[in-house]
Amino acid sequence: MSDIKKAVLAYSGGLDTSVILKWLQDTYQCEVVTFTADLGQGEELEPARQKALKFGIKPEQIFIDDLREEFVRDFVFPMFRANTVYEGEYLLGTSIARPLIAKRLIEIANMTGAQAISHGATGKGNDQVRFELGAYALNPNIKIIAPWREWDLLSREKLMAYAEKHGIPVDMKHKQGGSPYSMDANLLHISYEGRHLENPAAEAEESMWRWTVSPEKAPDAAEYLDIEFERGNIVGLNGAKMTPAAVLAKLNELGGKHGVGRLDLVENRYVGMKSRGCYETPGGTIMLKAHRAIESITLDREVAHLKDDLMPRYASMIYNGYWWSPERKALQTLIDHTQQTVNGWVRVKLYKGNVIVVGRDSKTDSLFDPTIATFEDDKGAYDQKDAAGFIKLNALRMRIAANLQKRK
Repeated sequence: MSDIKKAVLAYSGGLDTSVILKWLQDTYQCEVVTFTADLGQGEELEPARQKALKFGIKPEQIFIDDLREEFVRDFVFPMFRANTVYEGEYLLGTSIARPLIAKRLIEIANMTGAQAISHGATGKGNDQVRFELGAYALNPNIKIIAPWREWDLLSREKLMAYAEKHGIPVDMKHKQGGSPYSMDANLLHISYEGRHLENPAAEAEESMWRWTVSPEKAPDAAEYLDIEFERGNIVGLNGAKMTPAAVLAKLNELGGKHGVGRLDLVENRYVGMKSRGCYETPGGTIMLKAHRAIESITLDREVAHLKDDLMPRYASMIYNGYWWSPERKALQTLIDHTQQTVNGWVRVKLYKGNVIVVGRDSKTDSLFDPTIATFEDDKGAYDQKDAAGFIKLNALRMRIAANLQKRK
């Protein structure tokens, strides 16, 4: 008999987590608490409540939480303050959602007296690592149930048979073969993996994309967008103040309209395999380009270069599930310190898949000095003779080495 009396399940209401719910009840003989997160995935979440009730979950043990503002404010924005990109391309849309889900799972476990949490991530993927590292960091004594590492339901056919045997509703989509992709969506992105995409040589079908039009079908007229920053965060668009979630939703809308943010990537998973995925991140693509533009006039050169040096390490921390680690928190403190002067506005032009920066300014924190940078008469603001000594000093070691080679 298991010592787990109650477990909190990360529950979407789909086939996999519905099977897991019943499997937990049967295998662990435990009470199940369900948690469904609204991260802006754009799906109706109330059916998850009805499905949970059907399986005997008490109404007070069903949690459906709107986490959109917290997600953008406390996870997406901090990540973009670091200009974070994994392996040169991936904007970490799935990765950055997992620490918030882990946090809420632990909070609900503490509230309800649960001894365990459970998730539907497979033993092949990164999400198991992200959920569990986060959970252990927040509650070192929590027990974790990962059914995909325990059960023998390792095929769609076995899942369907289990669902039929136990009266688990299966919608028509699954009966007809399901989606041709494994998808994950939140306010930052939507991802596609599996089936057709498992051949890295095969081009993604145009019908797959949901948030963006193809650049070929984007409007022929460019659209201009003014983006306002305070301390590295976007606080307004085109003169209108907006909440973090509203900012990202609007950027997604505008970027999707102009074909911005598509990505086809083969990435290196934490567990060691290479995995091909396609992503739509229209709002994040605009945000990254605009943030680098405002930093270009408000950050000291060496501070900016230091951030660029540290960014790949920071990206790996997020990708590999170390959001709640002491090293990520320490690095975030440094990053946020650099953002105190990142204030001002950036103007971008959206056109057929491109985000083109066409202007930027900061009335309070710009380090751009036109009297020094000008190609016209600077009236003595910069003494060009100073460059000669600087060049000679920096060339000294190379001149010594060259002279040595001549003597050999």
